[in-house]
Amino acid sequence: MGWGHYSVEDRAERATARGYSTKSAREIFSQRSINNAMNPHGVKMRESRDSVEHPESLSIILALDVTGSMGSIPHYLVKEGLPHIMGRIIQSGTKDPQLLFLAVGDHECDRSPLQVGQFESSDELLDKWLTDVYLEGGGGGNSGESYLLAWYFAGFHTSIDCFEKRKQKGFLFTIGDEPTLPDLPAAALQKMIGKGQYQTSTAAELLDKARQMYHVFHIHISETSSGSRQEVMDGWKQFMGDHVIILDHHEDVSKVIPEIIAETMHKAGNIPSTSGSLPETPVIL
Repeated sequence: MGWGHYSVEDRAERATARGYSTKSAREIFSQRSINNAMNPHGVKMRESRDSVEHPESLSIILALDVTGSMGSIPHYLVKEGLPHIMGRIIQSGTKDPQLLFLAVGDHECDRSPLQVGQFESSDELLDKWLTDVYLEGGGGGNSGESYLLAWYFAGFHTSIDCFEKRKQKGFLFTIGDEPTLPDLPAAALQKMIGKGQYQTSTAAELLDKARQMYHVFHIHISETSSGSRQEVMDGWKQFMGDHVIILDHHEDVSKVIPEIIAETMHKAGNIPSTSGSLPETPVIL
């Protein structure tokens, strides 16, 4: 996947036509069960490939917590956050980003704890996958949510040219307000993914697996009642160190993600340094 280009102008016209700025999350995210195209059952691989259009693809995974307290994140992204993210990434010097949406819930409680899109480059297809997400609004009173599912899927079910051809890691961002559940049972994977050989893994093991191909970050949203707990923030810091970013306002994800990518790519010598802050309004690309 990954055909086409991201046009902020075309996206703005489509957003106006579809009323994204005025519609509620329930109106925009109309799925009342998991979309068949995003069901991970039977999925072997999601691919991010170079092409004539995108000769130096950069694979980016954005894993959204879709439990009850986190529905504001997808809603913000579809209203205005996504074009800011994509525009700033491209303006910073990364010309061929390919973005994959995942949605994660709670594999101990939810019917659909993992949803998977495709790596895409165009504004129209990215909107399609984002708005196809089922906001289950579940979760439970257990010890966290299934952010480790994003690490599992990235580590075992993605194939990305940026790493395989150029040894350039992609980027994986999870966004949420809870701790991660501590382990992922083999039985849960078999139920979600289908027939195969699975083993029970800890969150740390899956994080290490994902880190083989991706720069992995967690964005913790502290504005919710769950997210404001100091012990949750301290736990993330202990687990992931400076790869945890704590935000007081969910709208700041559209600034933080491009900044992290630009800084990391600059340190690796993949793009020139950006002077000052990234621009607030993306250019048409």
